[in-house]
Amino acid sequence: MGIYHSVQAVAGATGDGPIDWSAVADAAKGATDTGDLTVGTPERDGYATDVRDARDRVREVGELAFDLPETVEIQNRHHWIDANVATFSRVMEPIEQQAEYIPGIARVVNTGSMAVALSFLGNNVLGQYDPVLLADNDAHALYFVRPNINRVASQLNVERDRFRRWIAFHEVTHAAEFGAAPWLSDHLETAMEDAIDNLTDGNIDRATLGELDTTMTAVEGYAELLMDRAFDDEYDDLRRKVDERRQGRGPIASLMRRLLGLGMKRQQYERGKAFFDTVADARGVAAAGRVWDSPDTLPTEDEIETPTLWIDRVDP
Repeated sequence: MGIYHSVQAVAGATGDGPIDWSAVADAAKGATDTGDLTVGTPERDGYATDVRDARDRVREVGELAFDLPETVEIQNRHHWIDANVATFSRVMEPIEQQAEYIPGIARVVNTGSMAVALSFLGNNVLGQYDPVLLADNDAHALYFVRPNINRVASQLNVERDRFRRWIAFHEVTHAAEFGAAPWLSDHLETAMEDAIDNLTDGNIDRATLGELDTTMTAVEGYAELLMDRAFDDEYDDLRRKVDERRQGRGPIASLMRRLLGLGMKRQQYERGKAFFDTVADARGVAAAGRVWDSPDTLPTEDEIETPTLWIDRVDP
């Protein structure tokens, strides 16, 4: 559609709310190349094999009982944007319902900001496990953004099938967490709703936001543990090259990552991985999975920093 039509979509934002989500989708896609989605049978079979193998290995290593989401999609960038516009609109709805804004002007600014964020993410996300939070059903989903996977594999000069398999294993570890802990989605939704309610009342609920951060640290850290123990190949070279690529981004991309909290996500990976490595080394990988028994067995902030406190409390 082109950048001109993207700007035109934002400028024409309409509706009664502070964000025109239809215009967000049009503008984000207008600023984002769709990407090639010509998937032959061998490649499609490769994706399916990677996902099945990841499921089987994670079940075995983590001693977890879980099923894959019914929806597993190979997407182009526009498919990913459409799926996530729906997610963003659900998450933002409570704020939109209570937000005070200047009609017209603020709607254009808000719509443009969301479109820029989704366009940036649509150009960079490789794979996504989507727990579909705040929806009316329990339909989780697994997405692979093929154009981004192929582009980054080429940029990193790594074998494309191996890189795709690495992404598949990582996303399936997240499916394992939410599948093994059916309460986790509700737990995150309740915390999000409480934080949003307080925010719309003009209060910053630091306790709830801290709980969300600690829970997501556990989610990211456990996924890293399972990746280390379940992936059927050494991947230090992949991680190193991805980190180098991230650090080598230009100033605009670096700013977008900060604004979107992606630097914080990396910290969650690192802190969570250190916690679970300590627990797994002391008691085994299956013992580390005890965090998903219930909300009460999630680690606290102090326990993330000092894993022996969690081991002593839970005695996995």
